[in-house]
Formats: sequence, structure tokens, C-alpha cells
Amino acid sequence: MCLISAVPGRGFKTTTSQTSDSTLTVTFTSADHRSVITATIDPSAKASVRESSF
Repeated sequence: MCLISAVPGRGFKTTTSQTSDSTLTVTFTSADHRSVITATIDPSAKASVRESSF
């Protein structure tokens, strides 16, 4: 899996991590919010989104 682009909105920063060749996580973080998008292709293609406000 390969990330092509992750462009944060104003006030957000972006981090990425890849725990395996088939799973990628992109995290967008601001002072009061976090969005975590995890995509995988094993055993089938799917993505999940977790939102947190603090």
C-alpha cells in the first residue's frame, strides 16, 4: 500500500504510519480534534475512520 497524498486543513498536522505492507494509517490532528483513517487490503480492501474531539 502506498500513500499518494494527505493534505491537512488549516490548523491540522498530518502523520502517517504503516504497520505492514497491507495497512496504512493517516492521522490528522489539531488542537482540539483528531481524525484517524486506517486502510487495509488484507484480507480485503476496507477503511475505517475514528474521530475524537477534546
